[in-house]
Amino acid sequence: MSLLFYYYYFWFSMLKIAYHPIYKHPLPEGHRFPMLKYELLPEQLRYEGTCTEANFFEPEVPEDTHILQVHSASYLNDLKQLTLDKSAARKIGFPLSETLVKREVVIADGTIKASKFALEHGIAMNIAGGTHHAYTSHGEAFCLLNDQAIGARYLQRSGLAKKILIVDLDVHQGNGTAEIFRNDDSVFTFSMHGKSNYPFKKETSNLDIALENDTTDDTYLNLLYDTLPKLFLEVQPDFVYYLSGVDVIASDKLGKLGMTVNGCKARDQFVLETCKKNHVPVMCSMGGGYSPDIKIIVEAHANTYRLAQELYF
Repeated sequence: MSLLFYYYYFWFSMLKIAYHPIYKHPLPEGHRFPMLKYELLPEQLRYEGTCTEANFFEPEVPEDTHILQVHSASYLNDLKQLTLDKSAARKIGFPLSETLVKREVVIADGTIKASKFALEHGIAMNIAGGTHHAYTSHGEAFCLLNDQAIGARYLQRSGLAKKILIVDLDVHQGNGTAEIFRNDDSVFTFSMHGKSNYPFKKETSNLDIALENDTTDDTYLNLLYDTLPKLFLEVQPDFVYYLSGVDVIASDKLGKLGMTVNGCKARDQFVLETCKKNHVPVMCSMGGGYSPDIKIIVEAHANTYRLAQELYF
């Protein structure tokens, strides 16, 4: 076989990861959101050899039509024109700017394109995303546009998926995602989150598991081991979105759970193994992580990519 054949085989059978330099957005000094992780994570994956430059692709600005399948035209217009009222802008938690809005739409495109790669390879990733606090008509808690909701709608409108399961294991409930798909039986929303954590007024997902403060690895994992296989049987999804937030770790400033980095890795391994066992493509968005030591955040996120390579390629 020719070298050209091997080149194309290698290119088209590898983990694809959405990444753009715009993901690391400048914030005021002392801001609690760790933007640096979006630069450090791909650097770490390259440095250790988990990924090469060929694994990464650069998303672009998508057509508004994709975003408008999820978000209202008035909200998208207010974002683009920077005309959100002060109260709505304050809920987002980032200083509103043209570059910030561009960042959010580029992240959404990363999830759309990664979803298509997942259909080809079984799995694909977005270095950013997991913006599950974005509602149809407003954003909050560092989330402007709901990337996984936009990706789900894209797949459905394109005839690439019918029944979608969203597995949201960020420590905070996916309130925006629950609201967006509240009356839609074609998307099943599952959120496993801290009971006493933000958002303090929860929405209703198709399945919510609320965890007590300081929940340990064993308690968390046993719940997940019992729940997820049943969901695959019940929902029969043909595509999964996985929100793999690492803010479940005990050291997280915004978390309140008691998990270890190894427990978080075991969580990711079980989700990915379950998807693979059931032959269901999975697209992973990173979600939150706010430990004071950024090395812990990067290590926990990197585990998700290491597992993807180990299990799928």
